[in-house]
Order: sequence, then structure tokens, then C-alpha cells
Amino acid sequence: MHGFQLSRLLFWAAILFLVSLALKPWLEELFVGMQAEPRAVTARGELAADEQSTIEIFETASSSVVYIATTARLVSPWTRNLMEVRRGTGSGVLWDREGHIVTNWHVIEDARRARAGLADGRSYNAQLVGASPEHDLAVLRIGASAARLRPALLGSSGDLQVGQKVLAIGNPFGFDYSLTTGVVSALDRTIASDEAGEIRGLIQTDAAINPGNSGGPLLDSAGRLIGINTAIFSPSGSFSGIGFAVPVDVVNRVVPQLIARGEYVRPRIGFYGDDDIGGPLLQELGVEGVLVLRVEPRSPAARAGLEGTRVTGAGDIIPGDIVQRVDNRPVSSMVEIFELLEGYEAGQTVVLDLLRKGRPTALEVTLGGR
Repeated sequence: MHGFQLSRLLFWAAILFLVSLALKPWLEELFVGMQAEPRAVTARGELAADEQSTIEIFETASSSVVYIATTARLVSPWTRNLMEVRRGTGSGVLWDREGHIVTNWHVIEDARRARAGLADGRSYNAQLVGASPEHDLAVLRIGASAARLRPALLGSSGDLQVGQKVLAIGNPFGFDYSLTTGVVSALDRTIASDEAGEIRGLIQTDAAINPGNSGGPLLDSAGRLIGINTAIFSPSGSFSGIGFAVPVDVVNRVVPQLIARGEYVRPRIGFYGDDDIGGPLLQELGVEGVLVLRVEPRSPAARAGLEGTRVTGAGDIIPGDIVQRVDNRPVSSMVEIFELLEGYEAGQTVVLDLLRKGRPTALEVTLGGR
């Protein structure tokens, strides 16, 4: 009997031993868990100078950024009644204390209505004041009091350099007041536009720009507005490292006209040249410039006395004036002339240095509109 009890005791001892081995990891985890406490936080120290600068810029500039939501008018397929549906979102920049907002034309194009949300959470109906599709710019206006408006600090784009730090603030995919950073990747870029054919002179940046960023500000490291984000280059439709912005010098020239007139009046000189036609003729003559083929009647060029190319009854071609410089800047194509004139306004005067029958001549031309 005594031996039987001893055997049972040994049996259960073995069972307990095996059970304890099986439960050991769980028991250890339970014990450690009961004893666990939050770890001590390692002191970080001061933020780096560039981080502090970025934070300060965002805190200051974000109050000038506007969230734009648009609606479109559609016919219900079931009731055949008109209804308004959400069309899209974008961004904008507060321009002045009169409630003007600068954004992209493509943000509000075809929109039935637009709402503008400010950084303080208030939202307003926005009215279209004017637009320049060829620059992808538009101006809206809201009825907010001047005390609630914080216009963006204005910078310059004429002295930008590749490699400068830039910051973009906007509402990508509806995530409002998102900040991205990067550098100026290139200057004077040209992209295709459905409205204008081409938009020239753009700033290229690698700061992330996505749908919803359009119309928002591109800022320099001083927190100044240097461009309006307008487009990305991406096969997928999302950011892939190449974004574009309309330079602020262009914005500052176009926007006042949109506010005053509702449209942008292009400066016009009034003569025509064709590089494919004029180029070979100039090569034969051994000179550089732009051959004036035709002068529009009653145009600024006609009033200044510019002479076009003529064809005699015998079929001989008598070359017209050859424009070589515009305000002392060399030109070799009509595209270059158009680009130079974009920096002027109707009513301003430019000096054309040209060759007339082989002799240097200078003409002053007062630019017209359209």
C-alpha cells in the first residue's frame, strides 16, 4: 500500500512538472506584464534651426491659405431634375484684405459654386472676379471682414535660384493644410495646357504637389509667396517628383488686372513673323533677328512705322524690317518676342532695334491691348 501511494505521488509530481514547463512562458509574460511600466523618455533637446524655421513659416503662412470646394450642376438620371454635386477641391491664397483669393483657373473652371474655407474654420461663398486661362489663374472674392483676413507675404520670383528651399501648403486629396518641402528644381519650364496651348516660365519643384494642392502657395525660406502651385507631371496623376508653379512676378502682374477688369489684357505689338519662312531668308542675308512679314493696320507697330515684307508684281521678295532686340534684349524668334512682351503691360513703351534695308534703326512702340 505504501509503495502504491509513493507511485501516485511520483506520477502527479511528474504531471505538475510537465504542466509547469508548458505554462512557464505564459506565467513569465504575465509576471513581466504586471511589473511593466512606461519607459523613461529621452530628452530631445532643441529643435534644429531649419526645423524651427519650417514650423514658424507654416504657423505664419497657413493663415493665408484657403480651402476651396466646388460643386457642379448635373441632371439626375432618375428624376431629370437639376442637382448640385461636389465637383472637386483645391487651394487658394488670400491676396488682400478686400477678400480676394488667388487660385488656379482649372480649380474653379465649370464649377457652379465655390466655397472658401479659412484657417479659422469659417467658410464663405466665393464669387468669381476674373480669370486668365492662359496663365491658369483666377481670382475669387469672399465677404469676410478685413480683420479675419491674413494676406500672404509677397516675394519675388525673378531672382530665384535652382536649389533654393521651398515649401508648399495646400489641401491634397482633401487633407487640408498639409505642408511639404523641397527645392527649386528648375526655372522657366513650359507645360502643355488645354486652355492656352502652353504655359511658359513656370517654376519646377520637387516639393510634393498632389490633386488639391492646385492654387495653393509655393513659399521661399522667408515665408514669402513665390508661386502658385498649378500642376504635376505624373503618369499616375499623383506626385512623382515634378511639380510646377506660376511665378509670383507673373501673378502680381496678372491679378491686379483680373481684379480691375475681370480679364487679363495681353500687351500687343501688332506685327507678324514666321520663323519657318523668315529664318531661311535671314540666313541668306547673314543676319540674326526676326523678319517682319506683315504689320497689322492701325496697330502699335503700324503707328510706330514698322515695315513688313513685300512681294513685287514680278514675284521678287523685298524683306521688311528685321527686329534684332527688344529693349536691348536680343531676339531670334517670335516666341522670344512674345515671352519678352509678357513682362509688359498695355500702354508701356518698348524700343525695337532693327535693321531696315541693311541700316540699324530704332523705333519706339507703345504697346496696345489684346
